[in-house]
Amino acid sequence: MPATTELLWLLLIHQIPPKPNYLRVKIGRRLQALGAVAIKNSVYVLPRSEQALEDFQWVRREVVAGRGEATVCEARFLEGHSDAEIESLFTAAREADYSSLARDARGLERTLAGPGKRRAKGAEPARQILLRLRKRLSEIQTIDFFGAPGRDTVEGRLAGIEARLRPAAPDAVTTSATTPAEVRGRTWVTRRSIHVDRMASAWLIHRFIDPEARFEFVPGNEYAPRQGELRFDMFQAEFTHDGDLCTFEVLLRHFRLAEPALRNLAEIVHDIDLKDAKFARPEALGLDRLIAGMAMRHPDDAARLSQGAAAFDSLYEYFRRKR
Repeated sequence: MPATTELLWLLLIHQIPPKPNYLRVKIGRRLQALGAVAIKNSVYVLPRSEQALEDFQWVRREVVAGRGEATVCEARFLEGHSDAEIESLFTAAREADYSSLARDARGLERTLAGPGKRRAKGAEPARQILLRLRKRLSEIQTIDFFGAPGRDTVEGRLAGIEARLRPAAPDAVTTSATTPAEVRGRTWVTRRSIHVDRMASAWLIHRFIDPEARFEFVPGNEYAPRQGELRFDMFQAEFTHDGDLCTFEVLLRHFRLAEPALRNLAEIVHDIDLKDAKFARPEALGLDRLIAGMAMRHPDDAARLSQGAAAFDSLYEYFRRKR
C-alpha cells in the first residue's frame, strides 16, 4: 500500500439514458467547461477540492433530473492509473486548448499586419475579437490545474496584439529610451511563473541593458505600475511581443543589441516561445526541456531566474566563441 492515504481526486461516474439526445451533449459540455477529463467511458475526474465537489454535485443533479444515474466519490489510484498519468491527461487537454487559442491569435495578428488603411479600419473589430480571446484565455486558466505548456505563448501573442491596438504615447519609454543608460537602476516587472521568454528577457536586461535591475513578479493582467517601473512580457507592458517578435527580440531591437551571439539566442527563444519553427533551431527542443525542468523544480521565480541565467550565460558564451 502507498505510504499516503490522501485522496487526491474526485470521480463522477454516470449513466445517461439514450433519449433525449441533448442531455448527453449538455452534460458533456458541462464537464468540458469544468475541466474534467475522462479516464474511461462515463467516468470523469477532477483534482479534489471544495469547488470541484460542488461542481460535480451539480452535474449529478442534472443527470438524475434527466432520468439518468450518477455517483460522485473521492478516489486514490492504487493500480492501473497513476497520479502522474491522470495529471498528464489534464496537461494534454489544456495544452490543446492553449494551442487552439494561439492559432486564433495568429489569425488576428495577420489581420493587423495588413496595409495601414485596412489595419485602421479593422481596429475596432479586432478589439472585440481580442476581448473574446482574452475571455477564452481566462476560462482556460481557471481549469488549468497543473500549469500546462502554452499559456506563455498565448499571453505573449495577446499582449503583442494589445500593443498594436494601443495608441502610442508620445512620452512612452519605448519611444524615448534608445540606450541602456536611460533605463539604468529600474525595477523591471513581469508576470509570475516565468518561462522561456521572461527568463531570457530578464537575463538580457540584467546582463546587457540594466546591470542594476531589480525584478518583481506579479499576478495577472491588472497590475498598475508604480513610478519608475518598467514592464516586460505582460499586459500593456513597455516591452512585450510585437507581431511575430517575442519579448527577447523586441528588447534586442529597441536597445539595438546586434551581437550575433544574441541573435542566435533570440532565434532559439523565438522558436520555443512562439512554437512556429520560424528559425528551425535544433537547440530549441533541448533548451525547452531544460527550462521545463527548471520550472518543475523551482516554483519560486527568483530561483528560476537564477537557474535560467546560468543556462543563458553558457549558451551565450558558446555562440560568442563559436565561429
